[in-house]
Amino acid sequence: MRYFIGILLILGAFLGVRQLISYWESVKARSDAAEGRAPVVQQAAPETLSGLPPSLEASLQTAQKQGAAGLKNWLKLYRPYVSDPRLAAIELDYVILVGPSNMKEAKQVFAAVKQRTPANSPIYPRIKQLEKTYQ
Repeated sequence: MRYFIGILLILGAFLGVRQLISYWESVKARSDAAEGRAPVVQQAAPETLSGLPPSLEASLQTAQKQGAAGLKNWLKLYRPYVSDPRLAAIELDYVILVGPSNMKEAKQVFAAVKQRTPANSPIYPRIKQLEKTYQ
């Protein structure tokens, strides 16, 4: 009989904790909604975006390893062959790399990307995230 009561107590504690966690998650969701916080938006991985021919992928990775100067040269050479949204993602990578050394150029490139990117683009959440820094 003692074992049966012990098992019931453990089972009751487990169900109670589970109910408490469920209640806490609902309270947290309501408070986030009341404060106007939006749920976290998943950003698209740059590699999955369309607009870059597969033949240029290797040269892009090499340019990214070379830093801001390498990426700038790559953009000068291959910009006509790349289209949005991948072009915007690459240019935002360049903005982040060049920002510490040349904020003026970073702001100019960011403004150009922001101007041509619509709100329904998969890059738009990243633009909003970087907006305060490069506006």
